[in-house]
Amino acid sequence: MGAHDRRAREVPVAAEEIHAEMVSSVWKVLVQPGAQVSAGDTLVILESMKMEIPVLTERTGTVQELHVVEGEVLQEGDLIAVVAST
Repeated sequence: MGAHDRRAREVPVAAEEIHAEMVSSVWKVLVQPGAQVSAGDTLVILESMKMEIPVLTERTGTVQELHVVEGEVLQEGDLIAVVAST
């Protein structure tokens, strides 16, 4: 292993992966990839047992990836989005 390999592993990744916490369906998508978001912003709204559940980001940054569409059914642990710090 070279010095470059060690250095790459020591640098923390400045991204937040957001996962579904329960079985739910995607009721509304509020952002698209490339959108600028602030900590606390709602990315999507899920629906489970007739309750609306906002999915928030904890980071200020850019929506790097969005893995859901409206109407999709999610299982616990499914990846919803990735937000990268700017």
